[in-house]
Amino acid sequence: MGLCVTAGAQLMCSFGTAPQALNVLPQKKVLCGAPVATILDNIPMNNIPPFAMCTSLANPAVAAATTAAFGVLTPQPCVPVLPAPWAPGSVKVLVGGTPAIDNLAKLTCAYGGIIQILNPGQQKTMVG
Repeated sequence: MGLCVTAGAQLMCSFGTAPQALNVLPQKKVLCGAPVATILDNIPMNNIPPFAMCTSLANPAVAAATTAAFGVLTPQPCVPVLPAPWAPGSVKVLVGGTPAIDNLAKLTCAYGGIIQILNPGQQKTMVG
């Protein structure tokens, strides 16, 4: 496992136009400088904020706006749709019985975007 991901980690979606910070609620009471993220910290608006504007044509709002603009890509406000947890999760590190995530974990949006961790929020301690 790589670097521990914590609240405030910087995320970016491949179809978004701006990075955002991961929100991890402190309910699990495990800290690594800040609350530690797990595979279940994937709830849109609660854990994963919008990435400003979406540029994916798989997003119905973007497709409709682009069609109305005669084929000129017209980004629309991002509203993440995240049908599955972060992957992969740690097989060795559990937080409240749920696998923690590291800086290599990714989320897939239903509109085709891949959400990656740009900065995990934790820099020194390696977890195994």
